[in-house]
Amino acid sequence: MLKVTNAILSARDASLVIGGRTILDRVNLDVRPNEIVTVIGPNGAGKSTLVRCLLGLQPLTSGEIIRSKGLRVGYVPQRFPQALSVPLDVRRLLSLTLKPTEDEIDAALSETGIPHLKDASVSRLSGGELQRALLARALLRKPELLVLDEPVQAVDFMGEARMYELISNVRRSHGCGILMVSHDLHMVMAESDHVVCLNGHVCCEGGPATVQQDPEFAKLFGPSAARMIAAYTHNHDHDHDSHDHHHHDHDHPHRH
Repeated sequence: MLKVTNAILSARDASLVIGGRTILDRVNLDVRPNEIVTVIGPNGAGKSTLVRCLLGLQPLTSGEIIRSKGLRVGYVPQRFPQALSVPLDVRRLLSLTLKPTEDEIDAALSETGIPHLKDASVSRLSGGELQRALLARALLRKPELLVLDEPVQAVDFMGEARMYELISNVRRSHGCGILMVSHDLHMVMAESDHVVCLNGHVCCEGGPATVQQDPEFAKLFGPSAARMIAAYTHNHDHDHDSHDHHHHDHDHPHRH
């Protein structure tokens, strides 16, 4: 295996056994600056558990997690505990663990497209609005690594497209590495530089075009999934080229 020098986060043979059951089996993964890595897999594949291990919230049974020294991480969890005893507005949500200035709050909410919701009650936000607020909160940390666990789970299809576009813009403007977890196939593939298919172990990985041709991918998601993604990616690229050339601007380090 090639030694990766510029990864900000790596898993090396990460394994987790709980109660005799293997949850993760020798998983290897790298995230580099300015790169979107997406972990996809069916429900129960160990995706959220892997995230917890990568963030240091769950110890491994064997293997190791390597983070670059002093790595600043912004984390957008899959679920936010809504049952808070105090009424919470968006401004307060963004200030819970940080002490951002009003200008910093305004800038983060503008970037995620919800500047008008600063005084809104968190409990009244739609799924997509809450995701954007949590993303704004993560961006206030000025992250070198942004971790997004199922960022479009509570979002409708149109909102999904906008959410992936937003994530892509964040990568461009902040230059951070992004690790995204999803069981959603449509746009994940188009926006990712590297895709890791997980089902307890890494079934297949590579660029979106490589992964969708892998027989393991078809085994995991069904033969129609690869065709659907190929059609989507093709249309997506053509649509993008007519009004947005940015997605060719950054160099992706080649994987071997």
